[in-house]
Amino acid sequence: MEIQTIDASLLSKMFLSGAKNLESKKEWINELNVFPVPDGDTGTNMTMTIMSAANAVADLDNPDMKTLSKAISSGSLRGARGNSGVILSQLFRGFTKVISSHDEVDVQLLSEAFEKAVQTAYKAVMQPKEGTILTVARGAADKAQEMASKTNDVVEFAEAVIAEAEAVLAKTPDMLPVLKQAGVVDSGGQGLVTVLKGGYDALIGKEVDYAAEAAEAPKAQPAISKYSVEFVIESEKPLASYQIKELKAKLEKLAAGKVSDLTITETTSDEVIYTSEKQDSKEEAPKFTEPAKEMGFVSIATGEGLTSIFTELGCDYMIPGGQTMNPSTDDILSAVAHVNAKTIFVLPNNKNIILAANQAAAICEDKKLIVIPTKTIPQGITALISFAADASVEENEAAMTEEISNVKTGQVTYAVRDTVIDDKDIRKDDWMGMGDSGLLSVNADISVAFKEMVDEMVSEESSVVSIYWGEGSDQEKAEALGAEIQEKYPDLEVEISEGGQAVYAYIVSVE
Repeated sequence: MEIQTIDASLLSKMFLSGAKNLESKKEWINELNVFPVPDGDTGTNMTMTIMSAANAVADLDNPDMKTLSKAISSGSLRGARGNSGVILSQLFRGFTKVISSHDEVDVQLLSEAFEKAVQTAYKAVMQPKEGTILTVARGAADKAQEMASKTNDVVEFAEAVIAEAEAVLAKTPDMLPVLKQAGVVDSGGQGLVTVLKGGYDALIGKEVDYAAEAAEAPKAQPAISKYSVEFVIESEKPLASYQIKELKAKLEKLAAGKVSDLTITETTSDEVIYTSEKQDSKEEAPKFTEPAKEMGFVSIATGEGLTSIFTELGCDYMIPGGQTMNPSTDDILSAVAHVNAKTIFVLPNNKNIILAANQAAAICEDKKLIVIPTKTIPQGITALISFAADASVEENEAAMTEEISNVKTGQVTYAVRDTVIDDKDIRKDDWMGMGDSGLLSVNADISVAFKEMVDEMVSEESSVVSIYWGEGSDQEKAEALGAEIQEKYPDLEVEISEGGQAVYAYIVSVE
């Protein structure tokens, strides 16, 4: 079988086939997570990213290369989740830039598109790391250039490129010791190879179900920033959307025949619907009548306790997310639309969300977004505390960025499989204390793992230890551990708060 060129119709089928192949293997890719924590999400993030574009592609009738390229690029950019998803979207962005002005693509054009894809993706990452999806993409692009001088057959070209991508993927453990020790290849690289192989299936005519089905979003309660009702409701914590709906139903029942005009208005961020032309949420952004303030905040966190803490510290809008629930670029843009401010500081509070936030900042046109690169919840809290309303945007950006570097973060969670990390043997169901730079403690007893982690974090310069308890703990257990820390380090101030976060029983900051 020999194919000289690919038109928009065939490329559309190849893209959808690649998306479906990734979607079918997302859980397997999730399990390639280096750390054996219950938050493997690379496969999910990449799937939701590509499915955002696949939905846009599937909506096209008789696409030409220009409209197809726009759907792929726009859909993936705005639907990008997690670092792997953002990099995947940038690969698509670079690739489609080359092909969009052509009716058909041949081997030479494909090689140029692969090269542009890699260049675009590398530029999107401030500190590219080898042994990742970037390295696999680079290997594929290099092979593409080589094959362009050897053949005009797209099938032969594709087979060689995919074989090289798989070969580079197999070498990723030799490039990143942490992969070798965990006994896995890079999950993002595996995701990319999966997409390429799915596209090849369509190229050679293999029967594939091309229907684009949106990947199931991680379950999270919609973000609540503020709600306005004609009844005054007092609540210690923001209400979830389902609670508001229940309240509305009860009030309407009580008001029946007694009140002529009952109005209840709530603000939530529901599931985002993606199209190729415009990305809108089901909820329209409010139309502000008052003048915009100079500065505002959007932050990401999961757990009612943490949400309340951020809100009380002045955050204007909360996006539910974090581990296992990385919001997309468009989720961040949707949240920004609800904040009436000229400049909005975005606090990702997770290293896997920073790239999506940066992408949102690059796309946003009507407001200035500044991403403070908070990698943890404690860093986000510190950034908010460091904010000064009477300081300039530049002064606040500098102050917050400086202060978050002084925060040490530890997180306690359980292992989902046996492995070895940082030369520490880990058994399934062991408790692990994860620090900013790696594994700090491992023990079958959560209390021992917690205390050993804190011991690694505390230094002579430390003054405050803050403990946020979540799923797997409760206030009594957290206070007991706090008392032990206080007894061991009498000069430290120990603070305990309910976080309500998933995955991690405890989040700890030491300052």
